[in-house]
Amino acid sequence: QVQLVESGGGLVQAGGSLRLSCTASGRTFGSYAIAWFRQAPGKEREFVTSISRTGSSTVYADSVKGRFTMSRDNAKNTVDLQMNSLKPEDTAVYYCAAGGGYYYTTTDQYNYWGQGTQVTVSS
Repeated sequence: QVQLVESGGGLVQAGGSLRLSCTASGRTFGSYAIAWFRQAPGKEREFVTSISRTGSSTVYADSVKGRFTMSRDNAKNTVDLQMNSLKPEDTAVYYCAAGGGYYYTTTDQYNYWGQGTQVTVSS
């Protein structure tokens, strides 16, 4: 089992950058693929990006490709999401989640979730 805590959200102007972090508890962090999802008001939770257990492979949603970069440090039990060139449509609560495979892009494939962190991008 793993517990996840997100941090780093905030308010930023369009074109700016933010770096989100997800810190995990437990000794099995390296056994899980980790993903970031986001949920805007009135919308379903959507996949943003995921990373394999070793960090060697990543998947990005088309909407963030080229702007967001995900990385992980298994020694520190952390994953980071570097978000550049932010747009107002990136505004959402961002969640990190742990699951069995980085190639999964749906919420039902991830078993453990953080509480989320708010990202607001002003125009």
